[in-house]
Amino acid sequence: MTESPSPSWDASRRSDGDQPPLPPARFAYDRHTWKEIAHLLANLPLALLGFVYVVTVLFTGALLTLTVIGFPLLAAGLVGARQLGKLERSRARALLGVRVDEPSPLPLRGGKDGFFPQLWLALKDPVGWRTILYDFIRLPWGILTFVITLTSLFVLWPVLPFIARGLTNADRAMVRGLLSPSDELERRIAELESDRGVVVDTAAADLRRIERDLHDGAQARLVNLAMGLGLAKEKLLEDPDGAASMVAEAHGEVKLALQELRDLARGIHPAVLTDRGLDAALSAVASRCTVPVKVAVDLPSRPAAAIEGIAYFTVSELLQNISKHSGAKSASVDAWRSDDRLLIQVWDDGRGGARLDGGTGMRGLADRLEAVDGLFVIESPRGGPTTVTAELPWRDRVPGQG
Repeated sequence: MTESPSPSWDASRRSDGDQPPLPPARFAYDRHTWKEIAHLLANLPLALLGFVYVVTVLFTGALLTLTVIGFPLLAAGLVGARQLGKLERSRARALLGVRVDEPSPLPLRGGKDGFFPQLWLALKDPVGWRTILYDFIRLPWGILTFVITLTSLFVLWPVLPFIARGLTNADRAMVRGLLSPSDELERRIAELESDRGVVVDTAAADLRRIERDLHDGAQARLVNLAMGLGLAKEKLLEDPDGAASMVAEAHGEVKLALQELRDLARGIHPAVLTDRGLDAALSAVASRCTVPVKVAVDLPSRPAAAIEGIAYFTVSELLQNISKHSGAKSASVDAWRSDDRLLIQVWDDGRGGARLDGGTGMRGLADRLEAVDGLFVIESPRGGPTTVTAELPWRDRVPGQG
């Protein structure tokens, strides 16, 4: 049988009815606090390990620089310091929740570039030197945090969570400041490595395409032309009319081969782009589109040849997609310069639904633009319209550049 609340409790509840209830009591030593305490207690042994390693590497390497093995030993010590930094970053992630990206590995390439260039690369490694500095200054800090944490466990345990948080915040700052990669530099290195691979793959694919087009198109026609002229030569005296007919057929083959070679040359680099610039080249490619295209180019000068070529082939590919897949009735191409960027926008009123992974070459265009620090954005809802915006860095044209 339950008892009803006492009148005094009920009255106080009615009088404070507008106030929210107090939060429940919670134990201060949660799992995050214990992780921070474990990190602080582990500071001393790991600081001792790092300090001994640094002193050994620096003093031994410095003393032996008078001999032939000093610099290689110092370089090896810096490479080993990277492993100590990796250990500290792992510990910070596990116990402090600090998310620090791993720096890019040294591009030693197994000594393929030569011993001395690789040695110099290791000696000037900023990641290794920052790790050396981190391990060198950690010994007094490790002793201090170990003593304070161990003492507080017995004497100041009510406020130990606050002490642990303050000390580990200093640890977090040191890890981020000395063990983090240089964000901008590392990002650019990673991007350039990726972009280099994209450029190499794109160039290889273009070479294979050119080889295939030559083999299947113009080369085959020229072989047939040579055979036809050979037969006509044999029949020239016996059957002049037949020989004349075969020469006429060979003449037609020559025209077709020349047209295929022109198309192939246009695919490599159109003459109109070299001679007259992006405005005329885009107008020419728009005239071959099966959809009426309005072209508007507002450029104060011509960009660098590489940027101009990428812009041309981007628009050419997009207009081919419009002809083949969009079902559009009209389209437009706009190109203009904004500060240090070349902006291109291709619009059509087709069915929409274009995607980077749609199998229409959009992914390849995006990769080609990203390889030169460009951007590629598609806005193509189902039912249309489709707007594709390409952004390229503006680089001034070098005088005399074709």
